Amino acid sequence: MVALDDVRLSLGSAAGEVNILRGIQLQIADGEAVGVVGPSGSGKTTMMMVIAGLERASSGSVRVNGAVLGELEEDALARFRRDTIGIVFQNFHLIPTMSALENVAIPLEFAGRRDAFDLAREGLAAVGLAARIEHYPGQLSGGEKQRVALARAVAAGPRLIMADEPTGNLDHETGAAVMDLLFGLHERLGTTLILISHDLSLAGRCDRVVRLDDGRIADGG
Repeated sequence: MVALDDVRLSLGSAAGEVNILRGIQLQIADGEAVGVVGPSGSGKTTMMMVIAGLERASSGSVRVNGAVLGELEEDALARFRRDTIGIVFQNFHLIPTMSALENVAIPLEFAGRRDAFDLAREGLAAVGLAARIEHYPGQLSGGEKQRVALARAVAAGPRLIMADEPTGNLDHETGAAVMDLLFGLHERLGTTLILISHDLSLAGRCDRVVRLDDGRIADGG
């Protein structure tokens, strides 16, 4: 599903060039769950952004679900993300003026799905929010917001789910419930899962744990 070959990413700054990714070699099998750990600034989120095509590598090859991302123009990259990847962020990223149902349905509408709202209802029911579909983000708890975000990420049937510190803004009990949902959906749908977490016990629930340090894979690659 994912193949990174000598992937490097450097960005300019006032102090000069900053090397963020330093020759990443990584392969992730279709259907595998991989936990990504490492200290802050080690490159975890940047690596996820490169895999999602939200950042372009400075050099090296990024292949996801058969697509070579460096060969895709921006419109093609956007379609690739829409059709292939679901992302769950720490900060939810819900649209505050839209209901839970509308937040889940909107990417499906962009994909041209006529059954967008039916799929959104099914997705919200799958995460236990059937009774909250008309509520707005401001009317939902943190755990409920993250469950909406999770429903949105999987509604279109992505081949790859990426979750970046999905429990970072949740208390322990709520976070554990959200992670149970995430792993349950991964197993039921057979998707590939990349989980970025500072919590080693959460990452340890994955099939494999990859540790990054200073932009390189230190273990598990």
